[in-house]
Amino acid sequence: MDKQLDPTKDDLPLMANTGHMLVRHYTLDLDVDVKSQSIEGTIVFFFETGSRYRNSSSTEEGDCHSWCDKTCKTGASEPCRIPVTSLSACSSKAADNDVAVPGEGGKDTSDKNGNHSNGEQAPGISSSENCCGTEDPGSADFVLVLDCCDLSVLKVEEVDVAAVAGTEKFTRSVKLCDASEELGGLRNQIVHELVSLPADRWEEQLCYYTRCSQAPGCGQLPFITGPWSLEIRKSGIRAPRDFPHAIRIQYKTKPEGQSVTWTTDQSGRPCVYTMGSPINNRALFPCQEPPIALSTWQATIKTTAQFVVLMSGENSAEPVPLQEGVLSWYYYVTMPMPASTFTIAIGCWQEVKAPPFTADVWTNSDFSLPFSQSDFRWHEENCGHVEYPCRFQNPDARLQSVIPYRVFAPWCLVESCKDLVLQLLPQCLSAAYTTLGTHPFSRLDVLIVPSNFSSLGMASPHIIFLSQSVLPGGRHLCGARLCHEIAHAWFGLAIGARDWTEEWISEGFATYLEDIFWARAQQLSHDEVKAQQELKALLRWRRLRDEVQNSEEELQVLRPNKENTGEVSESGASVVKHGLKAEKIFMQVHYLKGYFLLRFLARTIGEASYLASLRKFVHKFHGQLVLSQDFLCMLLEDFPGQKGSGLTVENIFQNWLDTSGIPKPLLEEGETWKECQLVQQVSGEVTKWIQSNQKIRKSSKKKRKQDEVVFQKLLPDQLVLLLESLLEEKTLCPRTLQCLEKTYKLRKQDAEIRHRWCELVVKHKYVPGYGDVEKFLREDQAMGVYLYGELMVNEDAKQQELAHKCFAAAREYMDVSSAKVVAEMLF
Repeated sequence: MDKQLDPTKDDLPLMANTGHMLVRHYTLDLDVDVKSQSIEGTIVFFFETGSRYRNSSSTEEGDCHSWCDKTCKTGASEPCRIPVTSLSACSSKAADNDVAVPGEGGKDTSDKNGNHSNGEQAPGISSSENCCGTEDPGSADFVLVLDCCDLSVLKVEEVDVAAVAGTEKFTRSVKLCDASEELGGLRNQIVHELVSLPADRWEEQLCYYTRCSQAPGCGQLPFITGPWSLEIRKSGIRAPRDFPHAIRIQYKTKPEGQSVTWTTDQSGRPCVYTMGSPINNRALFPCQEPPIALSTWQATIKTTAQFVVLMSGENSAEPVPLQEGVLSWYYYVTMPMPASTFTIAIGCWQEVKAPPFTADVWTNSDFSLPFSQSDFRWHEENCGHVEYPCRFQNPDARLQSVIPYRVFAPWCLVESCKDLVLQLLPQCLSAAYTTLGTHPFSRLDVLIVPSNFSSLGMASPHIIFLSQSVLPGGRHLCGARLCHEIAHAWFGLAIGARDWTEEWISEGFATYLEDIFWARAQQLSHDEVKAQQELKALLRWRRLRDEVQNSEEELQVLRPNKENTGEVSESGASVVKHGLKAEKIFMQVHYLKGYFLLRFLARTIGEASYLASLRKFVHKFHGQLVLSQDFLCMLLEDFPGQKGSGLTVENIFQNWLDTSGIPKPLLEEGETWKECQLVQQVSGEVTKWIQSNQKIRKSSKKKRKQDEVVFQKLLPDQLVLLLESLLEEKTLCPRTLQCLEKTYKLRKQDAEIRHRWCELVVKHKYVPGYGDVEKFLREDQAMGVYLYGELMVNEDAKQQELAHKCFAAAREYMDVSSAKVVAEMLF
C-alpha cells in the first residue's frame, strides 16, 4: 500500500498484493493434533498473474473477474480418480525455529539487506515495500505478499509441476528457446493451462491439482514474516509473471492464533473449529484475504480416528484409514470463493440420523412456486461469473427444493437436534427455494458448536454453525436462525461484498429474508405474516434505537468508506475500516439498518415485485462480488417510475448508508407498528402486569389477599416485547417477578426471552433469579456479553461478585473479542 499499515489500530489490514498475483486454487494437506492444539502440514498455491501485469489482451483493470483467462485450453479430458489422501512431497521437515533456509544449492538468495529469516518485522510494514511492479531489469526483486498471522512458517519452495506425468499436454503451445532459462516459464504455463481448464473438466482439474501439489520442490524461496503478512522472494525475478506460479509452504499453527478455537464440546470432549473472527483464516493458513481473491480449494485433513472432520466442501467426505488410529478426510470446492469463507470443525461429533431420503424429497414436482415465466428465461442467459460448474445452469439443480443435508452435534445434544433441527431444516430449505430459486450449493451440514461460540450462527459454503442457544424453548428461535443462515447461501456466499465494510449486503439481506423464509416455512396466512412481521419490525426498531444511543457514531454508518468504497491500493492491499474494533462484533447496526432499508424498498415497490427483482439480482450476480450500487441500480432500473418520487441511489446513500443514527424514513414509520394487533395484545398484558404489581405492593402492606389475574398466552416475540416493556418500569416487586416467571415458565423459554428475564432479574436485584443469570452466562455465551455490564452498573456487591465469578469460569474458553469486551466492563 502507499501508506504504512499500523496493526495497533482498529483497521484490519489486508496485505496480499492481489493486483500483482492472484491465487486461483489452494491444496492443503494438514495433520491436526488436538492434544497439542496444533495444525501442521503444507499448503500449495496455484497463481495467475494479477490484473496489472497481464498482457495487452487483458480485460480492464479492476474487474474482479478479469483474472480468469480462458485461453489456451488444450488436451482432451482424461479419466482420473481424485485421491482421498495426499502425501507430502517434503521428505523432511525443517525445525520449528522460525528460520527460513536459503535457496537451493546452498546459494544465499536473500536480498541485500539480509532478509532471509522469518523473524517478525516491526509494525507498520508496507505491503508493497521493496516490491517490484515493473519489468525494469534494474529494479528490485518482486515480492509476493500473503496475509498471515500467528503462524510458524517452516519452509517455502517452488513446486516442479513440470515433473508431473501428463502435464506435458499443457505445454503444446510453448516454444522454448533456452530450456534452462525457460523452465520457470514452462512451469508457469502449465499452471496457467491447469487453472484455465473449462468447467466440464473439473474432475480432471482437481486430479492434476492433487498430482502437482505432490510434485517435488525445485528450490527453496527466502521469506520473512511480519505481524500481518508473509513476504516471499525469488532472487533475480523482477516481475510477477516470472515469479513461480506454484509454491508450497510448510507451516504450523500456534495455539494462540485467533482463526481457530481449541476447546471442549458440551460433552467434555476436545474439539477445534474456525470461528470467523475479524482476522478470518490468516492464522489457519497463509492466504490472500482480500475478497477479490476468489479461489477454489481442496483439503486433506488427517487426525485420530475418534474425531469427525467437517469442512466447507461440496462432497460429504468419508474417512479413509491411513494407519492404525488415524483417518484421512478429503474435501473440495469447485466454486471460487474468498478464503475467508473456508471453515473447518473437528470434534467427536455425532450425526443426527434422518429417515432415508426418497427421490421426490429432492425434487419440486409437488411444489408450487410463485415464479413468473421471465424468472425461468434468466436461466437461458449466460452467467456473469468466472467459469465453474454452476448449479444455476443445471436443470436438475434448479428443481431441488431441498438439498441433501446432515446434522451433527455432541452426543448429549443429539436428541434435542433430532426433535428440532432435523425437523425444521427441510421446511426452511424449501421456503428459501420458494423465495429465491436455485440453491447455490449442492448440500448442507449443520453443526451445533461449543458453548463458547460467540454468535447464534455462522454460514459458510456447505456448512452452518449453530449455537446451542437456539435449541431450548421450542421451534421459533431455532427456525428463524436457520432461515437467517440459509439466506447467507445467496447473500454473503454466492454473492459477496467487494468491500468488507459493506456488511449490510450480507447481514441486512439475511435478516430481511429470515422473516420471509420463516413465515413460509410455518405456512402462515397473509394476515398472520403481516402481523408477525410488524411485531418483529417493532422489536428491531427498539433494538436499533438502543444501539444508536449507546454506540460510537462512526460505527453506525453502513458505508463508512462512502465514495471510496471498493477502492484498493495499486498492489491490491487495503484496510477494513474498524475491522479490529472488538465491540463492533457484537453490534447489530448493519443487520438492522440493512433490514429496514430492504423493508422500506419492498413496501415502496410492492413485495411481490420486489422479490421478483431479488431473484433476478441473484441470477445476474451469483458467483460475483458486488457493491451497494450494483443492487440499487439494478433495482431502480426495474422500477423507473420510482425516480419521480425521489427514490434514487443518491438519496438512499444519503438517508440510509452514509450517515449515522436512525434513517429519516424509518422515524416516520416507527409509530405505525404500535397499531398491530399482536402489539396491542402485548400492551394490554403489560397494563395488567403493572396494575398487578401495584396491587401486590399495597397488599404486602395490608396483608390483603390478591385477586387472581388471567393473563393471555403469548407468542415468543410477544413475550420478548412484554419483558422489554416491563424493563422500562422503575420498580417490580419480588412477588411480581416470581409470578411473571411462573406464568410464562420463563426458565424454559428460548434464549431471546431468557435474556430479557435475566435483565429484569439484574435490574430489580431479584436474588432468586441469580441462578438463571449464572446459567445464562455459562450456557448462552453468544448472547450474554452485555449482561456483564448490567451486573456491574448497579454497583451491587452481590451482582459484581456474580459477574466476576462467571467471567473467571468462562474466560479461558471465550473468544478473544468477547473476553476483551467483558474485561473492559469488569476491570
